[in-house]
Amino acid sequence: MSLGAKTWYGMPAYTNAEGKVVVFFQSAAKFKVRYATIGFQPDANLDDGNFWPSSYAVTKLTAEDKKQLVQLLKKAVNQA
Repeated sequence: MSLGAKTWYGMPAYTNAEGKVVVFFQSAAKFKVRYATIGFQPDANLDDGNFWPSSYAVTKLTAEDKKQLVQLLKKAVNQA
């Protein structure tokens, strides 16, 4: 999987081979919200029919959650 790291609006984000942000993280503390968010931009290749999630609430990351996130990242950059 080939993702480039960058800071986006002061938070970690990752880009595809074209340099476009495909996934980003938003801190709950920084944005004063209930939970952190891992979100996907339109350049992530996650489209699935007419309805799909574009962000996920995160309260903690288990080993199984991390596996699911890696699969989403691979799909986002067309490597699933």
